[in-house]
Amino acid sequence: MGSHALDLITIGNNFGTAEMRALWDDKARIQKQLDTEAALSQAEGQLGIIPVDAAAKIKEAANVDLYDIEDIAAESARLRHSLMGTINALERQSGEAGEFVHFGATTQDIVDTGMMLQLRDAYDIIERDVAIVLDLLAKLAKTHQDTVMIGRTHGMHALPTTFGFKVAVWVDEFIRHAERLKESRDRIFVGNMNGAVGTYASFGPKGSQLEAATMDILGLNTPNIGWQSARDRFSEFGNIAALISGTAGKIGNEFYNLMRTDIGEIEEPFSKGEIGSSTMPHKRNPALFEGLASLTPPVLKSVALLHESMGTEHERDAMHWRQEWVALPEIAIYLSGQLNTLKNVLDGLTVREDRMQANLNRQAGLIMSEKVMFELSDSLGKQTAHAKVYSLAMQSFEEGLDFGDVLKDDAEISANHQPEEIDQWLDPSAYTGLAHEKVDQVLAAYQAFKAGLADGK
Repeated sequence: MGSHALDLITIGNNFGTAEMRALWDDKARIQKQLDTEAALSQAEGQLGIIPVDAAAKIKEAANVDLYDIEDIAAESARLRHSLMGTINALERQSGEAGEFVHFGATTQDIVDTGMMLQLRDAYDIIERDVAIVLDLLAKLAKTHQDTVMIGRTHGMHALPTTFGFKVAVWVDEFIRHAERLKESRDRIFVGNMNGAVGTYASFGPKGSQLEAATMDILGLNTPNIGWQSARDRFSEFGNIAALISGTAGKIGNEFYNLMRTDIGEIEEPFSKGEIGSSTMPHKRNPALFEGLASLTPPVLKSVALLHESMGTEHERDAMHWRQEWVALPEIAIYLSGQLNTLKNVLDGLTVREDRMQANLNRQAGLIMSEKVMFELSDSLGKQTAHAKVYSLAMQSFEEGLDFGDVLKDDAEISANHQPEEIDQWLDPSAYTGLAHEKVDQVLAAYQAFKAGLADGK
């Protein structure tokens, strides 16, 4: 049984996915540390630092299924050391070769590199899910490229836009997120194997070769210099995760608002038998949208905590280091929950075009005041036209009159413009600017990005 929200079996899936949680549990953590110990031994065997047969035995013993995790945990607690329980267990399992376990390494070499391996697996899931979300967003933008709706600024009706245009803005954001993930991968996934203060003293003159050989086995990049006191790689991941989470949370909040009873322009996927309220049987609450938006604040707070680790003192300390153990799993798991929810939402979203049309007409033509002003500016001048349309718009609003009727009743306007012309000015579908073209532009950029991925660029 867990105590953190992530681990509670009753609500844990509200905060992350089982797939991502599995990458950060005790078994996964220890296995990545064992993988690092095995790679170190293999590299040392290749370079003649330890016997080759000892390296082979250590590699064979580096399988978490051979160990009792609770025993390792108990020994670690007794020794008050986060890694010694694992080192001792590997040493015993390796028999005589155990003398060469952890040869020349320091704890942070193993823990940092093991955590990089965990993060790389998490990164793969995030990158995969971002790609799926991007594809779903692109399809939604194309489907509703010309679905006219009211645009809102400051929470109020502003001008017509299209739902496809709204979604295309998110597509463009997610393209940048995908680019960030791609561009940062080589910079982030760098291991560390250089001894107690990073100088390779314990490895001798072959230290740099040993580190490179170890990282090659693990599929990680080799650092220019030890980074035990330089934690920016983890922080860079945190920054990217925060940006992705921010967009996901914004989408969740936007959908939450558009689903309000008084707006009703979209609806989240609803399953037969789903309960919206324990007391009001009629309720169909935006539970998925709320969950999507709710996870951005914990991601941002965990990223802030992660940045604290950059203040490492001297060559190494545990005060800052341990904050990563808390923050990295939380960031990855919360973000996995958001992306998973977003995939489900986009795959089953109901778009209520009838409600979008109804909301366009709620202010009886007032949303077209800008269009009317520009039409009149040719004959009146822009500032004069603005003052006139403002006065007529306020009359329409305050007296509850149809804006078209007010315009047609104005002597100056009716003297120069026919009622049919005024009706044309008030058509929202004719005043969406370059929304259609901009959706095309974003979707073309997305296709170019996908083509670049396929070409390995």
